[in-house]
Amino acid sequence: MISSVAVAKRYAEGFLEFAKGSIGFEKGLEELKKLKDLFRDNADFKNFLESPEISFAEKCTEIDIILSENFSEETRFFLQLLIKKNRFDAVSEIAEYARLKYAHGDEVDALVVASYPLDTDELESIKGALEKKFSKKMHIYMDLDPSLMGGVRATVGNMVIDGSVKKRLEEMKNKLLTIKAG
Repeated sequence: MISSVAVAKRYAEGFLEFAKGSIGFEKGLEELKKLKDLFRDNADFKNFLESPEISFAEKCTEIDIILSENFSEETRFFLQLLIKKNRFDAVSEIAEYARLKYAHGDEVDALVVASYPLDTDELESIKGALEKKFSKKMHIYMDLDPSLMGGVRATVGNMVIDGSVKKRLEEMKNKLLTIKAG
């Protein structure tokens, strides 16, 4: 059995990838949020779509009638797919997963720590290198830590890229200790 987190991730990322090519990533993200709000605020409509006594065709007709004014065809089709695959109960989790993962749209947060203030050109160069490495747009936050002694350390998600002088000196020390012990 697939966990609810895995289901939310799979459907959210699948829908947003599909949306990129048609309605756009941002609109897809916005419509997922609107779906979550719609079902939170309209229990009767949610109960109607969850009801096993109502046919899939009737549900699709109502989705098209009720949602056509405020939702794209892509989002209505996605909702119909969730119902068909018995995943309608995951709508809120899918929207929440997408909201948390893409809080800055298609951007990812990166913390860049340096021992001294970086000028704009240096920061743009680092941002460009990170965007190329991760194939994502970066939202850069800057921090100072004089103990790095030079260089920079970048943290993107749970990945740390440490190019600081402090880190290099620690690595050199460990190598020397290994050679001395051997």
